[in-house]
Amino acid sequence: MRLRVLLALAAGVLVAASALAAAAFGGGSNPRPRLTVFAAASLTDVFPRIDAHARYSFGGSNLLAAQIQQGLPADVFASANTGLPWQLHRKGLVTRPVVFTANKLVIVVAPGNPLHLRSVQDLERPGVKVVMAAAGVPVGDYTRKVLARLGRSDLVAKAVSQENDVRGVLSKVVLGEADAGFVYATDARTVKGKVGVVGIPKSAQPRVLYAAAAVRSSRHLAAAKAWVKRLLGKAAQRKLRAAGFLPLPR
Repeated sequence: MRLRVLLALAAGVLVAASALAAAAFGGGSNPRPRLTVFAAASLTDVFPRIDAHARYSFGGSNLLAAQIQQGLPADVFASANTGLPWQLHRKGLVTRPVVFTANKLVIVVAPGNPLHLRSVQDLERPGVKVVMAAAGVPVGDYTRKVLARLGRSDLVAKAVSQENDVRGVLSKVVLGEADAGFVYATDARTVKGKVGVVGIPKSAQPRVLYAAAAVRSSRHLAAAKAWVKRLLGKAAQRKLRAAGFLPLPR
């Protein structure tokens, strides 16, 4: 009788040990994979609030798209425009892009606006140092659309620097290396008190839409697709709105 009890206990220990081993190597349970998300620099603050578990690479959307084309491992691509994800989709590199939020452009200036810059026209004054993102970077392309609509395209040549992403533009103004810069409204919010904000006429505002897609070469494609879908959920949308992003266009 005692032998039977000991054998039963031993069997139970073996079963428990097997279960633990399976869990440790992912055999018994399927822990959520840690996805690598390539995302526009303007999403730097909000994406970790939506998912703190993911691994992020933030930067200019055009540079991130180029890295995906070069084969750098990524699971999700979130761009500050729709054009880049659709280019990758047509090449078979990502799934069908999904628009998940929107934004708008503003001009950031030094705190208190000491130069009294009130409009894009004021940026043409002699001595005013303007910074913007380079062509090809979504925020740089949006900036050029604004200037073209206002008949101020000559400001492009006047820019003291052409940055690789929106955070580069923002930092130039925060550090006093430029008097004014074109950024997204959400980026201006991240340094509240360190910059002033000048609005851009509604008639000149470009349609700033963000799109995301799963990278087809991902080893966790199903999870990547679910991550993109999650951006449309109520919880993610609340966090995007709280960060100043605009609601999904109808």
